[in-house]
Amino acid sequence: MKWDRPNPFTLELLVGSEDIDGLGHANNAVYVTWLERCAWRHSQSLGLDLVEYRRLDRAMAVVRHEIDYLSSAYEGQALLIGTWIVESDQRLKMDRCFQLVRPQDGATLLRAKTTFVCIELSTGKPKRMPAEFIEGYGKALPSS
Repeated sequence: MKWDRPNPFTLELLVGSEDIDGLGHANNAVYVTWLERCAWRHSQSLGLDLVEYRRLDRAMAVVRHEIDYLSSAYEGQALLIGTWIVESDQRLKMDRCFQLVRPQDGATLLRAKTTFVCIELSTGKPKRMPAEFIEGYGKALPSS
């Protein structure tokens, strides 16, 4: 697999009939669902799940998606999505990149970047990242 960056966190996907739109391929909104699923699984692997978010009264909320749709996915295709945390100010903001690949032919179907902001769950307002977020998400940052 030719990944854009080394050591992605990866998640296997299978395009289901419910993912297909009137044009016969996976709907654009489904791709966003896959991004979210991959980001959550990665967060969980870092020890930052919903239980921990609630305990800390913090969450990383999406404020921006940049998505380049490069090719279509079709029903029954196996896909692999990779993600990397590429930047964090360790206060409020964090950026995560994604690459969606079709292993059958190595084609990259999508590249995306999502910007997250740390919020306080009880108020929904931006709030500084707790030490647990800095430590957990920091493990996934590229080495300098």
